[in-house]
Amino acid sequence: MPTINPPSPEVLDELFQVIQGRKGDDPSTSYTAKLFHRGVGKICQKLGEEAVETIVAALDESPDKVTAESADLLYHLLVLWAEKGVDPAAVWTELARRRGTSGLDEKRSRTAQ
Repeated sequence: MPTINPPSPEVLDELFQVIQGRKGDDPSTSYTAKLFHRGVGKICQKLGEEAVETIVAALDESPDKVTAESADLLYHLLVLWAEKGVDPAAVWTELARRRGTSGLDEKRSRTAQ
């Protein structure tokens, strides 16, 4: 049986490109286009719902359920980024900038500004 390699982290960048491509599509034929059509408030609402569902799954359900809910959460986060003009590369750069910094130190630096 051949070994199946897991998807690379670039899957998020690829998904973001697909999401970007749905802007302006017909909301009756695309869930993503429907979210864009309904606006940032609805996108934020869906992101919040998915965050809660991920938390509930983490508290009471199997790792497979947490995986599924996490995928939904990441998808809706990417939709929000696309709506707000946030480039995933900017987020990856920010995460890289924080690499090696204590989370407590990083948090303190934000409150000092």
